[in-house]
Amino acid sequence: MKARNSLLRLKAFQVKEKKRQLQQLQLMMDEFSRMSDELKRQIEAEEQKTGITDPEHFAYSTFAKSARQRAENLSVSVQDLLEQRNVAEAELAEIELDYQRVEAMEERDSAGRKRA
Repeated sequence: MKARNSLLRLKAFQVKEKKRQLQQLQLMMDEFSRMSDELKRQIEAEEQKTGITDPEHFAYSTFAKSARQRAENLSVSVQDLLEQRNVAEAELAEIELDYQRVEAMEERDSAGRKRA
């Protein structure tokens, strides 16, 4: 019985940890999106200042080029994090199912002990 109680605590910890991981991934995605949006605003301001909006133009701002590259890199990172989040959500569903199974076994055991 003690082993099952320990297993129940372990599963509860795993659920909590996976939820924390999902929250962390979401925070990172939100932060990267915010940074990307800020870079896009800076690019627009730089393009208005210089009057050149074509990234292929020879006189296009080097700041705007590098900011554009950073924004693209952040977008790729957000997509990678989205994939990680999808995997983590599937793992969480599996862990929660395991937790529910162990919890049900613990309830049956404790009900059996009360009757005896």
